[in-house]
Amino acid sequence: MERSSWWRVAALLLMWSSQALAGQGSAKGPALIEVERFAELPQGVRHPEGLTVDPDSGEFFVGTFDARMPESARNNQLLRYSAHGKVIAQRSFGATPLTGLAFRDGQVYVLNFGASKLQRIPARFDANTPVEDVTTFAALSPAAPTERRIDNPDGSQDRIAYGAAGLPAINGMVFDRAGNLYVSDSFQGAIYRVARATQCTPCEVEVFSRDALLGTTGALPFGANGLAFSADERVLYINNAGDGRVLRMTLPAGPITVLAESVYGADGLLFHRGLLWVASNQTDSIVALDEKGRVRARAGQFQGIDADGAPRGLLFPAASAVQGDWMLVINLALPITAAQGDEWEEDVTRWTISRFRIPASMK
Repeated sequence: MERSSWWRVAALLLMWSSQALAGQGSAKGPALIEVERFAELPQGVRHPEGLTVDPDSGEFFVGTFDARMPESARNNQLLRYSAHGKVIAQRSFGATPLTGLAFRDGQVYVLNFGASKLQRIPARFDANTPVEDVTTFAALSPAAPTERRIDNPDGSQDRIAYGAAGLPAINGMVFDRAGNLYVSDSFQGAIYRVARATQCTPCEVEVFSRDALLGTTGALPFGANGLAFSADERVLYINNAGDGRVLRMTLPAGPITVLAESVYGADGLLFHRGLLWVASNQTDSIVALDEKGRVRARAGQFQGIDADGAPRGLLFPAASAVQGDWMLVINLALPITAAQGDEWEEDVTRWTISRFRIPASMK
C-alpha cells in the first residue's frame, strides 16, 4: 500500500475512534451523585428514622426508631439541629419509637409509632417542652386490606390474602397546601386523612384509601410507607417498602397504580422540582424518578464503617429532606434479620445524617 493510502487509513481509524469516544461521552443515563457525612446523633442515641426541615431557618429535626428489647433499654429522641448540623435541643420520647416527621407553621408533627398517635411540638422546643396529642390511630375492621390478584404470564392467577392483627403502623406523612395531613399505615394497608390537622385538637381520622397494593408479603414487613404529592397535588405518590414499588393515586378517589418497580426497600419519599426522590433502604441509595418512573439520578452507596463506628456513605437510608441546595439523608442503619453476622448494620455504633448537593439541572 502506498504511503498516502496508509495516511488515509490512519486518518479514518482516528476519526472512527474519536466518534466512538464522543458517543460514549454523550451517552445518557442516570446522574450518579456522591454523598458526604454531615451530622451525627448524640452518643447513646440510635436509629434515626424521621426527618424534616424548617425551610426558612434551615434547622432540621430527626426522630429515632429505637425498638430494642427490653423496652427499658430504649432511648427515643426528637432532635433539633442547627442549619450547620449541630444539636440544639433534645426531647425524650422514652420507649416509644418514632417514624415520620413533618414541619408546618412553626410546629413539628410527629408520628409516634409506639403510641399510635400523631403529636406535635413547637419547633423551638427544649427538653421540657410539652408534647401535644393531635389524634390517635386505631385498629381497622377488617384489619387487613383486600386480597390481591396477580395475573401471571402463563395465564394463571395468584391470590394473596393478607393477614393483620389490628396494630396500626403509622409510618409516613405529607401535608397538602390546605393543611390536610395524609398518613400511611404499613401493616393495615391504609392511607388516612386528617382534615385541617394544623387547627383541630383532637382531630378526626378518615380512612382515605385501602387497597391491596398498600399491603405486602415481602421480606420487609412494611407496606405503605413514604408519601408525596405532585406539584399540582392531583397525584399522591406512595412507597411500598416490602414490594419495592412506587405507587400513584389519582386524586380524589384513585385508582392506585404502579409507577415503578424494583426500588427495594422504598422508604421515605419526597417530590422536588419534577422528581420523586425515593430512599431505597435495601440498596443503600437515594433514587430520583421522573413522573413516568424512569430513574434519573442515584445518590450514594455503602462504603464501609469508619473508625468511629459510623457508616461511610449511606446505610439503610430511611428519609430525606431538602435544605436549600442540599438534600439531607438519614442513615437508619437498623439490622432487620434475626441472624447474627449477616448485616453491616450490626457493626454501627454511631448514627449519622448524610447529605449531597442537588445537581443544578435537578433543582
